[in-house]
Amino acid sequence: MAGNTFGTLFRLTTFGESHGYAMGGIVDGCPAGLALDLAAVQAELARRRPGQSSLTTSRKEADEVQWMSGTVEHDNGPVTTGAPLGFTIANTAARPADYDHLKNTFRPSHADFTYEAKYGLRDVRGGGRASARETVSRVVAGAIARQILATLGVEVGAYVERVQDISMPLPPSFHSRDEVDAHPVRCPHPETAARMADRIADVKKAGDTVGGAIVLVARGVPAGWGEPVFDRLHADLAKAMWSLPATKSLELGSGLSGTLMRGSEHNDKFVDRGDRIGTATNRSGGIQGGISNGEDIVLRIGFKPVATVLQPGTSVDREGNPVELKGRGRHDPCVLPRAVPLVEAMACLVLVDHALRQRAARLTFEA
Repeated sequence: MAGNTFGTLFRLTTFGESHGYAMGGIVDGCPAGLALDLAAVQAELARRRPGQSSLTTSRKEADEVQWMSGTVEHDNGPVTTGAPLGFTIANTAARPADYDHLKNTFRPSHADFTYEAKYGLRDVRGGGRASARETVSRVVAGAIARQILATLGVEVGAYVERVQDISMPLPPSFHSRDEVDAHPVRCPHPETAARMADRIADVKKAGDTVGGAIVLVARGVPAGWGEPVFDRLHADLAKAMWSLPATKSLELGSGLSGTLMRGSEHNDKFVDRGDRIGTATNRSGGIQGGISNGEDIVLRIGFKPVATVLQPGTSVDREGNPVELKGRGRHDPCVLPRAVPLVEAMACLVLVDHALRQRAARLTFEA
């Protein structure tokens, strides 16, 4: 199956199905000499892990990484060699039988029909490759990328800004992980987080689901990252975010609100910040002409309600005959709390890829 590799110089290939033996990935292009903090990688996975609160799916997975290649042991732990980093994550709580009743049925708003239209068959077990379970491998790779970015002074953080119609009363800004993870909803505004949790609990009780929006902020990104025309930095970030399951919208900087402004209002005026040139406002979201300008990169990603609802519904079978069905299995009533580490991981992958591309774009000659 094509389309399972992401990146140019820092590349991730993922494999595995939701209810198969294991998930996994290969990271190629990671520079040699990175002291890999395995505990930090595992901590990233813990944020994505299912079953972490009453607001998420009840599926229980340890999500422990088994490292297969790409490191050697030094005195203080593993160090990358420059060879491909291979890893697997076992599926210890797979229940493929939960999906036997769907062999001849297409679930509403799932990938059942489209995968069968493309390949002539599909993996019925939880959606196979189309399942959000696939994202576990992205989090591992994103955790490696984050450690490279840390050596460059770049920080990446995301948080839940809105659940359905309940929004934070603050503009986008960088929030620490402690602030974000203080509440299971991963909204850094306590009063709003409590209201969001109540809404998610209500829809879960009703057998329904809700969506919302996540804000991502990357700070410390230097000016100059990004490529001309087709590989603009925000174009690659858009591809990264749109590749996540349930993504329905994406805004950079001022986003849709900027389309209501005049150019004289929207322009980010350049100012002297002493150590660098900056902008007085950041409606560009840290990217101009597809290249970072040194300001915070700001994205807002909209996620739809989870497609599986535990309510009676209708669909059709392969022959087009009407059928009645009810969602089974273990699913999130709201994907947003667990999507925060996914958004961060994909942003880290893009930024590291462009950091390496920028390093290759200029020659520096020393006398």
